[in-house]
Amino acid sequence: MGPLAAMVYRETKIRSTNVTFLFFDLFYPLLYLLVFGVGVNAALGAPSLPAGLDYNSFFLAGVLGMATFGIATNSSWSFFLDRDNGIFLEMLTYPMRRSEYLLGKVLFNICIGILQAVITIALGCALLKIRLEWRLLPILVATVIGGTAAWFFFYSVFALRIRRNDVFNGVVNVSYFVLLFASSMFYPLAPLPAWFRAAALANPITWEVDLFRYGSIGYGEPRQLLLEAIAFALFALASFAIAVRSLRDQG
Repeated sequence: MGPLAAMVYRETKIRSTNVTFLFFDLFYPLLYLLVFGVGVNAALGAPSLPAGLDYNSFFLAGVLGMATFGIATNSSWSFFLDRDNGIFLEMLTYPMRRSEYLLGKVLFNICIGILQAVITIALGCALLKIRLEWRLLPILVATVIGGTAAWFFFYSVFALRIRRNDVFNGVVNVSYFVLLFASSMFYPLAPLPAWFRAAALANPITWEVDLFRYGSIGYGEPRQLLLEAIAFALFALASFAIAVRSLRDQG
């Protein structure tokens, strides 16, 4: 068994023993869509969206982005579990590159991310009558893969650099609030103040969610989305490079 396959197998065994994390990874974002999305759509409708586009369809991309974010934070927290068990430094002595260590973990995350996206989209279409642009499915799948990987690498840097679990959880909670709400995840940016739009457009969550929104329902400006896709790819590569360096500094 090669290093990547071994890491995927190990992550599968660990995650299958933690039903709570598995539930949060697969189903918790769907609850946001069913509760928050339905509530806003029923109470306010979607007055700032183009005619014929309801809030459930608009918010689907936000839920998919939230899922990649949540999977990343749960998986990066596993570094602390490995430290507590005493296995972390031992694994660094195994005959595999540090990059393979991270890539093996992220391959498992991608599998979880794709499964979660399938569940959310299927139930969203069945229960909320969301109509997908199936011709754009490759963009949707690519965004699930890229988004899951990028956020895992990003939070792995903090998990590897920070020694205290409570400090890491504080960083995750603060960033969760700032990144998610200062983005296009919950609302369109056009009617918002200029300072908020500027902050949101510099937010990687916005880049990812905009790509999800185009890949799912075809909403967005292709020229802007191309720039956001390039920016998000650079963000993912930079996060991977820093995560590998952080892992090399461990021993």
